Amino acid sequence: MTRTIPPGTKLVLASHNPGKLREILDMLAPFGVTVVSAAALGLPEPEETEDSFAGNAKLKALAAARASGLPALSDDSGFCVAALDGAPGVVSALWAGLGKDFAPAMARVHREMADSTDDRAWFISVLCLAWPDGHTECFEGRVDGTAVWPPRGAHGFGYDPMFLPDGAALTYGEMDQREKHATSHRARAFALLVKACFAR
Repeated sequence: MTRTIPPGTKLVLASHNPGKLREILDMLAPFGVTVVSAAALGLPEPEETEDSFAGNAKLKALAAARASGLPALSDDSGFCVAALDGAPGVVSALWAGLGKDFAPAMARVHREMADSTDDRAWFISVLCLAWPDGHTECFEGRVDGTAVWPPRGAHGFGYDPMFLPDGAALTYGEMDQREKHATSHRARAFALLVKACFAR
């Protein structure tokens, strides 16, 4: 049975990624919950050992919920390129290295695409809510588009500057955050999460 998060709940954001934290905090603002990040609680980042976005999202949310004794929300998301058989996908962050520098990661995507004429790409986000007793709720959002080179724009984070959503004139890196939030993969997953688990 689906569980809800009522106003006044203290919720842990199971992420150490500043860009994700900003986006998710903005999305949670209307719901009257108190939010604390896993980093603020001193919780370690669990190793992402699963081979799917849903598996890693669940792993992170459960680790934070059990360590804190509070409900926890995690996101696992990535950039997928058709010419690379869906890579970097679940290892999108690993391509950026320990320093989380996505400029070389984007250059690697471009390099490995080589002369492919298939520039289809997509972003996927899976949000997972977990409770300390092990109950979880997961929701997936996806946005399709194309991979562009060179990267365009200085907004967003990660692979945003090289992703042009279908039907858009601006990359995620060129859009202001309000425009991106309205249509992004994370926004789509969040809409499903809100419908199922949040009372307004």
